[in-house]
Amino acid sequence: MPEFASRDPAASDFWSERFAQRFTPWDLGAVPAALRQFVAQAARPYTTLIPGCGSAYEAAYLSEAGWDVTAIDFSPVAVDAARAMLGRWGERVVQADFFEFVPPRPVDLIYERAFLCALPRRLWPAVAARWAELLAPGGLLAGFFYFDDAPKGPPFGMTPSGLEALLKPHFDRIADEAVTDSVPVFAGKERWQVWRRRP
Repeated sequence: MPEFASRDPAASDFWSERFAQRFTPWDLGAVPAALRQFVAQAARPYTTLIPGCGSAYEAAYLSEAGWDVTAIDFSPVAVDAARAMLGRWGERVVQADFFEFVPPRPVDLIYERAFLCALPRRLWPAVAARWAELLAPGGLLAGFFYFDDAPKGPPFGMTPSGLEALLKPHFDRIADEAVTDSVPVFAGKERWQVWRRRP
């Protein structure tokens, strides 16, 4: 295990250290099967925001599929790594704070992948409120949600009822499926879910 100076996952330095030392156990290194299926079944391309994008494999995949994607991360090291990996799609990766970032166009879809569970639980109500603010009625929040009762993190898990309480004021869940290709840190503890913004 590498040595790290930063201990606050709410700070960009925490994540920059880990990307700099290539300690990224949350990184699948590929596009998850559930997202591929979601894209294949989508009625149209969505204007998509990916908060906490990390290496941003999904941004390249969605861009290749013709989707309008903006991927953001507040770690400059993560952003540099993603841009280098994405080649011609690298310009779609932006260094930004999720709570302050204003997308260049209205967002149809927010893709969740190890963003919520990376942040301390005290920030979750603000994350959910910002999701709701960014999505118009009918907009979708789709991705992977991590369920675990361990007190420490990251990743910080929650209970299914905790996620319901967090999202139900603004969203209705319309899909909930098991995940078959999790990385070890998430194995057996995450589900693919899609939530629709309420009117």
